Amino acid sequence: MSFFSNLFGKKEKEDLDKGLEKTKSSFFGSLSKMVAGRSTVDEEVLDELESLLISADVGRNTSTQIIERIEARVAKDKYLGASELNFILRDEIVQLLAENNTQQLSGYELPTGVTPFILLVVGVNGVGKTTTIGKLAHQFKKQGKKVVLGAGDTFRAAAVDQLKIWSERVGCDFYSKGMNADPAAVAYETVNYAVQNNCDVAIIDTAGRLHTKTGLMQELSKIKRSISKRIETAPHEVLLVLDATTGQNAIEQAKHFTEATDVSALALTKLDGTAKGGVAIGISNQFKIPIKYIGVGEGIDQLQPFDKQTFVNALFEA
Repeated sequence: MSFFSNLFGKKEKEDLDKGLEKTKSSFFGSLSKMVAGRSTVDEEVLDELESLLISADVGRNTSTQIIERIEARVAKDKYLGASELNFILRDEIVQLLAENNTQQLSGYELPTGVTPFILLVVGVNGVGKTTTIGKLAHQFKKQGKKVVLGAGDTFRAAAVDQLKIWSERVGCDFYSKGMNADPAAVAYETVNYAVQNNCDVAIIDTAGRLHTKTGLMQELSKIKRSISKRIETAPHEVLLVLDATTGQNAIEQAKHFTEATDVSALALTKLDGTAKGGVAIGISNQFKIPIKYIGVGEGIDQLQPFDKQTFVNALFEA
């Protein structure tokens, strides 16, 4: 039984395996065929492997880096048999993730001495942002934390309603000024509510803005400044939610959001609905921002802390 199984339980391990099933069968089915009948890994195999990594949405630059690392390892060790390729590929991907600030989490951790912890959640419409907020609130509530959700997406009535429904489902507090309110004011007042009501965590939603809309992106900076007027060090985390099924478009979104605000962590959703799970590796490598959570199903407990070793192991397990 793996470390992950011991720490998170059998169900979580099964959810992860199932969530990565499409990526695993697509990528590693092709990898097995590629090395079948070959005793050594030559330049032709590495070229095919690079193409395979790109097709799994690892990204061209990251795929090239992985191949270069494998080539350097071959030069150092003086051999690379086809039977060793899986092991070396797995090892190099884990090392790459480790170099890119992706930390090993033991659960839904909050920093000590930071109360209330202010979490600002950003992302475009349809990525699963509101659902991710609800699932995070659920996990913090399970730890006995007092949580408030702030309805900062004031452009859509449905967004406010959906967040309220999640707060009721989870059993946490909810703060809203309704539709068409100033999002920066909502953010400020949510933080103020968290302080006055002794909340441990405030999770603030924002409009599901298109990363191509300059004005909306600039508003994120305004929201962030508004929050810091109430607590100078807040927000303590800016979580960008990305949809894994969009592949390389998720990388483009990450590019624009990191330019608009200080994104400090990533949540990658809908891994269960795609064969493009390799995008997790590419995003982590390109932006040097840790992936903190991954969504592997629709259930309330199917948002998981991202563990690089466990993620890669799950990809490579038969």
